[in-house]
Amino acid sequence: MSQIPPITNLLAFETVARRRSFALAAAELHLTASAVSHQISKLEIQLGVRLLERSAHGVRLSAAGERYLARVGGALSAITSATEDLRHGMSNSLYVHSAPSIASLWLMPRLKEFTESHPSISMNLSAAHTPSDFALGQADIDIRYGIPQWPDLIVKPLFEERILPLASPKFIREHNIKQPAQLLDIALIQSNVNIVQWTDWFTKVANIKPPERFAVRFDRAQMSLDAATQGLGVALESEVLASNLIKKGLLKPLFKPELCVKVKAHFAVYPPKHEKRESVKAFLDWVHSEASKSLLT
Repeated sequence: MSQIPPITNLLAFETVARRRSFALAAAELHLTASAVSHQISKLEIQLGVRLLERSAHGVRLSAAGERYLARVGGALSAITSATEDLRHGMSNSLYVHSAPSIASLWLMPRLKEFTESHPSISMNLSAAHTPSDFALGQADIDIRYGIPQWPDLIVKPLFEERILPLASPKFIREHNIKQPAQLLDIALIQSNVNIVQWTDWFTKVANIKPPERFAVRFDRAQMSLDAATQGLGVALESEVLASNLIKKGLLKPLFKPELCVKVKAHFAVYPPKHEKRESVKAFLDWVHSEASKSLLT
């Protein structure tokens, strides 16, 4: 096994990367700024790469630092949570990692029901675009978004989603939107991380040559939906993720349900050995039950 850097050096790196300041990191770790800087320098020497870029304007992560933080940060978080659970006598903990948008838009509004029905399970939820690393013990279950290419893991789809144009009722009225062709002259919101893009919708559903530019672009569904509710344009998003906004009357599908792209893009992912854990079984039963309520009709 390759040598693992000292935990103190890793903590110093994670804290500086999170706080973007040696002074703030030093205060949090109860050390001097020079001591924190020395620990990170030792870590960089051991790894043979520069993790932080220092300047008069502050500190920022290098490209290598960004990649390293994505892996190490989750591992340190798992260690911290496990330590706190042990100190407080919690033996039935559950660590769930999730893609950000489904965590905030779909999972969080339902989570109270799970915690109330399973009071003995200590729930820990984290969210990031980067999948969790099961080899590092970062999570028991990962709810991932994308095309399933995860060998040696159990991968189960949560639901089938309709991806369709959505906008605020006011925006639809003001632009008198009736036909797909009208979207060529209307502000469109692009969500860069979605597996279904406007190009797919225009060519596969509307049979129209897609536009070449978009009003605004975002890197997650929640921001795209927020922009649509604020009247910035039309978003192409999941009806499942937007369900609460639609129920509240903040968003509305522009066309009939048939003018959509159907996909299975959200999955519960976990190693086979995790399936034996009682907390994992309980969460999987619950999340699939909730997902069945979101199936297309």
